[in-house]
Amino acid sequence: MWLPCGCTSKIIVTSYARRVFKSYFRWKCNVAALMPEAVGFEGVKDCSSLQEFSVSNSASFWAAAARHRLSWIKPFHTVQDCDLSLGRIKWFEGGQLNVSVNCLDRHVHTCPERVALIWERDEPGSEIKVTYRQLLEMTCRLGNLLRRHGVKKGDCVTIYMPPCPLAVASMLACARIGAAHNVVFAGFSAEALAERIRDAQSSTVITVNQGVRAGKVTELKRTVDAAVKDCPSVQQVLVAMRTENPVTMTAKDMDMEEEMLKEDVVCEPEAMDSEDVLFLLYTSGSTGKPKGVVHTQAGYLLYAALTHRYVFSYQDGDVFGCVADIGWITGHSYSVYGPLANGGTTVLFESTPIYPDPGRYWEMVQRLKINQFYGAPTAIRLLLKYGDQWVQKYDRSTLKTLGSVGEPINTEAWEWYHRVVGDGRCPVVDTWWQTETGGICITPRPSDPDAEIVPGMAMRPFFGIKPGKVVTSNPASGALCLAQPWPGMARTIHNNHQRFIETYCQPHPGYFFTGDGAYRSKEGYYQITGRLDDVINVSGHRIGTAEIEDVVNQCSAVAESAVIGYSHDIKGQGVYAFVVLKKDADDQEADLSQQLNNMVSKKIAKYACPDFIQFVQRLPKTRSGKIMRRVLRKVVERDLDGLGDLSTLDDPAAVQEIIQGHCELCGKQQPS
Repeated sequence: MWLPCGCTSKIIVTSYARRVFKSYFRWKCNVAALMPEAVGFEGVKDCSSLQEFSVSNSASFWAAAARHRLSWIKPFHTVQDCDLSLGRIKWFEGGQLNVSVNCLDRHVHTCPERVALIWERDEPGSEIKVTYRQLLEMTCRLGNLLRRHGVKKGDCVTIYMPPCPLAVASMLACARIGAAHNVVFAGFSAEALAERIRDAQSSTVITVNQGVRAGKVTELKRTVDAAVKDCPSVQQVLVAMRTENPVTMTAKDMDMEEEMLKEDVVCEPEAMDSEDVLFLLYTSGSTGKPKGVVHTQAGYLLYAALTHRYVFSYQDGDVFGCVADIGWITGHSYSVYGPLANGGTTVLFESTPIYPDPGRYWEMVQRLKINQFYGAPTAIRLLLKYGDQWVQKYDRSTLKTLGSVGEPINTEAWEWYHRVVGDGRCPVVDTWWQTETGGICITPRPSDPDAEIVPGMAMRPFFGIKPGKVVTSNPASGALCLAQPWPGMARTIHNNHQRFIETYCQPHPGYFFTGDGAYRSKEGYYQITGRLDDVINVSGHRIGTAEIEDVVNQCSAVAESAVIGYSHDIKGQGVYAFVVLKKDADDQEADLSQQLNNMVSKKIAKYACPDFIQFVQRLPKTRSGKIMRRVLRKVVERDLDGLGDLSTLDDPAAVQEIIQGHCELCGKQQPS
């Protein structure tokens, strides 16, 4: 039977309205499931449009995230006040909060017995679990102890500890009372530690009696003792006991755990302005002096939490396994602040990937039921060489996401990681970021469900990140610059804002210059091509060539030196040093090589030691006296056809001598 025209029309309209509503409801639900606060963003229907909105409506995006994700003591009145050309970066001004409250107290109110930390100790199978309630109590006791001994808002405490619950509590205790922390990697030498303590002007140092790694004991307290002798600002050293071995205590030392027991379990949190300093972290640059990168409170915490949640698809109840040391930015953002801000369970890994055998990571994954694993390409390349059996021996069915950090991962390692470790079912997120960025900036995830991941590429910018400069065509390559500020970025270099401006803001005015090069494919995907300055990435650890040269040149037998990086199968990059001796030097070259390596180990760290030391009569220089490092790199890379124009060389014969010496050295010596 035919219906009257009016009814037919009404049914059609109603049916169409239902379809539109269902479609509208479906994408709103999808966005709400991805990021609840995005429901209010106009025109956002999927992950790619959310990224576009986050860039084109930066203030609205970050304001909504900050209000939704953080607990504020006082709300902010200005989302951002930034001018990259001037090096001015301010976020969430007027707002006050406490980072430790955001990482601990608010979770203790809802889930006090949830595990916050799993300390994967060096000894396999001896993990220790710490709940949010226990971590808050530990943090409060330590915060009160620091206050009682004169540490106040605005001070900076240096922490020289391996990954452990007390190290995390030390970071959070500083945040609770308004002091900044300066975590120094526990592999640095006494001289390197002393340099960082002096620059941070710390009156308090926190350490342990000894470190334990791969079954070997390291004398961390002894290193601190040697460092403190050259640090007149240090008034007290808090010493925790990692082992049962006693250590000599000086007049400045105190037993941290014994003193903590005297303190109350409640510590009033300090109200901190959004732009107050949260921590310093020293990183290498192209000069001989490490720079203290400054990160502030609200913006850093928000960015660490957001990237942790979305890059790794972290869900409540997951166990997040980041195996980076807390002495590096990865440990800060993805072992401590990101996971704890999200109320997550995070692993602190104290050991090495091959102790007691090459199955250590995967046995840990099975035992702790890890869901997201975040490691470095250098470890993946190392484990690949041991064969698949060490992986397949263990159940890795809990794994959902695999991450890579520290340096670009090569295609072979990526494919092995995906196929063998992840059984071909876990996405591999090859993440690009730096100490200076505070968190992940370019990454395959988050993305729309069907978005591809290309092996060896960092892929897509994260929310709020806009890479590139004036080049808009694809494919393209050049300096990787970021075109607008984001909350997690560094604010300055400690005590040297002019250096911050010169390093990051002046090379490409109006942009943040990362120091890295990048290639952008025709699809718009990003691949990191390496450093553009004289910085080497050794096993994911950045070290400036000038830092190593400064140490080598201190040897009485050395006239001058030039250090470069070269491709290394395991480390990614190795260290190659060219050394010119003084005319009256009569030391044996083998003895001098050992002496120079000992000096670098003592003054910087073992990972900075040269793999090759080539003694040469002279270095290739221009007529103005500048060392032609590109020539040295081409020689080491054995790209003699790519030496380029040598017409500006003062003495072209120097190059032939270096080529011959390199062939002789590499013929009789294998890199470590």
